Amino acid sequence: MNCAFCGEKISIEGKIMRRDTCTHCGRDLRSCIQCKFYDPHAYNDCREVMAERIGDNERANTCEYYALKGSSGGANNRRVDAKKALEALFKK
Repeated sequence: MNCAFCGEKISIEGKIMRRDTCTHCGRDLRSCIQCKFYDPHAYNDCREVMAERIGDNERANTCEYYALKGSSGGANNRRVDAKKALEALFKK
């Protein structure tokens, strides 16, 4: 994944926490601009319709739908996991 601010390649292991920053430019990693759902042309600048409005898209936040650009995580994985759990309830 590349930092949305400086463009340098970042290697991330594990979950990104609110205080994590880019090792090159020091900017916040857990910000809207670094999220795969960020879209300046969408309502609230986000393609995730359930996400709450964030005031400053360049600063760290605690959005529950955050998923790093280039990752396979985020709301879509939660939906898949929830569907699998529900299906498991009805299996014999």
